[in-house]
Amino acid sequence: MRIGARYLWSDGRLCEQAVLKIEDGKVVSCGPRNGGPVDREVHLAMPACTDLQVNGGGGVMVNDAKGADGLRTIAAAHRALGTGWIMPTVITDAPEVLADAVEAAIETAGEPGLLGLHIEGPHLAERRRGTHATRYIRPLDRATVDHARALKAAGLQVIVTLAPELADPALLAELVDTGAVVSAGHSGADLPQARAAFDAGVTCVTHLFNAMDQMSSRAPGLLGAAIDSEVYCGIIADGLHVTPEMLRIALRGRPSTGLTFVVSDAMATVGGPDSFWLYGNEIRAVDGHLINAEGAFAGAHIDMVTSLANLLTFGIPLAQAIPMVTDIPRKVLGLPPQSICDGWSADDLLLLDAEMKPAA
Repeated sequence: MRIGARYLWSDGRLCEQAVLKIEDGKVVSCGPRNGGPVDREVHLAMPACTDLQVNGGGGVMVNDAKGADGLRTIAAAHRALGTGWIMPTVITDAPEVLADAVEAAIETAGEPGLLGLHIEGPHLAERRRGTHATRYIRPLDRATVDHARALKAAGLQVIVTLAPELADPALLAELVDTGAVVSAGHSGADLPQARAAFDAGVTCVTHLFNAMDQMSSRAPGLLGAAIDSEVYCGIIADGLHVTPEMLRIALRGRPSTGLTFVVSDAMATVGGPDSFWLYGNEIRAVDGHLINAEGAFAGAHIDMVTSLANLLTFGIPLAQAIPMVTDIPRKVLGLPPQSICDGWSADDLLLLDAEMKPAA
């Protein structure tokens, strides 16, 4: 099959008018379109998305303790929506729930689509906990450091989101030394504390704007420090957690275009039923919102391809938007950009129409 693409994203570049030839489920050639017939026309061909913050999908939450099969269900739900690689995310919970998630991730090491584990909490600032349960919040402990070390030893990627201003400096240094990506989030850090965290090896910030103090002219806090720094920043592009105006302001304020990436922060409703249970409470998706009983956002009901479409609607250029859902998340983990070349699996190829929806 020959596929004609108006745009092709590969190896960190946006090319126009390309042709991909696919045989037996593999890309056997990819190059400029120099005439000749094609079997299918698409607007954009690109690698499937990479999402570093996936709490759930397909009716399952990582915290549901359904083991490796639960992680596989979540990954399959997101792959069906155009996301080929995920970091399953276990949120604040009892120590045994975190231990089970670590064990499940290690069991899936090397399986397609599952990159490792994002540990979001429990080492958070209580006043910035969002939907995370107060009863499970606790200071950074050696158990989490040991979990990160075990995950890395299994060849997995690791992200740990914590409030750096509350972490013991020695334990924080040990966590950084494991090779985990340490991300500041659910934090009340002020500007000096944020800068100190970045100097100590915190290289990322979790869902920019959300679960952190909002900046003012005399108190930029973690938010202002992050925007004005070289650290990576995740952001939710559903238009609800962050308005399009604030998203554009943040992108314009960054030192470069290669530092801000999209996360879905998806919950079990993505690719699944319209409700799920969290901490014994039912959470429902209503008009794109997920709200808990306290009125706080309970994650997001969005996938990465929809997020990409939103970025374009918000006025972000295509060449800037695509890497925010593909290459930059991989860069956060120290992985190279993906190149659609000979031998590339067609299952890892995302084909979109002009509305940024999967091409029929």
